[in-house]
Amino acid sequence: MTHSDDTLLGGRVRLRQPVLGLRAGLDTVLLAAGIPARPGQQVLEAGCGSGAAFLCLAARVPGLRIIAVERDPALAALAAANAAANGVAAEVITGDIRDAALARRLPPCDHAFANPPFWPHGTTPPVPQRGSMTHAPAGAASLADWARFLATPLSRRGTLSLILPAVLLDSAMAALAAAGCAGTRLVPFWPRGGMPAKRMLLQARRGSRGPARIAPGLVLHAEDGFTPAAQAILRDAAALEAG
Repeated sequence: MTHSDDTLLGGRVRLRQPVLGLRAGLDTVLLAAGIPARPGQQVLEAGCGSGAAFLCLAARVPGLRIIAVERDPALAALAAANAAANGVAAEVITGDIRDAALARRLPPCDHAFANPPFWPHGTTPPVPQRGSMTHAPAGAASLADWARFLATPLSRRGTLSLILPAVLLDSAMAALAAAGCAGTRLVPFWPRGGMPAKRMLLQARRGSRGPARIAPGLVLHAEDGFTPAAQAILRDAAALEAG
């Protein structure tokens, strides 16, 4: 497997990742920016790939205890190596998110998050390793499986965060509810002002009885590139405002 050496967050994160497989993108950084973690808390990422999301989170919030799960052994090893290269203490476990026994063995977590492979439109990338990370094949884990795995070790009132295509809002809300998480915060990401959102962050709390709400959201692009608000997140490691 051929790798490239890249950086995220204006050089704060060094990332070795496959050239032809799963590569970190906009969703990775946006997801990490939206996790309301505090130093000393325990966080869980499911489907961590080469570790980009938890590394971006660790760059913004020092002192986290990190557990990450990845089903591909090569990617799990790469995530562990990337964590070490960035001076981040992370336990990377090779496992499948459909493994209920694994979920029960995980320690209690304050926050759990994932970027599942559920892009429903467009052409599936021709490289199998990349296609399986963006377009879930037949028989793959469902959104309900992802939500259930993340919620199992989650402490009461802990947050469960998913970044997903906006067209999956109904099924994602149902999956979160079935996993015992509610009080969902919806953060829409608009490609440009006045355009429909293509992606969203959904963040619910374990055991919450509160209503769902829509946060202000984020416009990503202006005529001359990323908007100042988007640049603050993507380059300067700013947090996504709670809203």
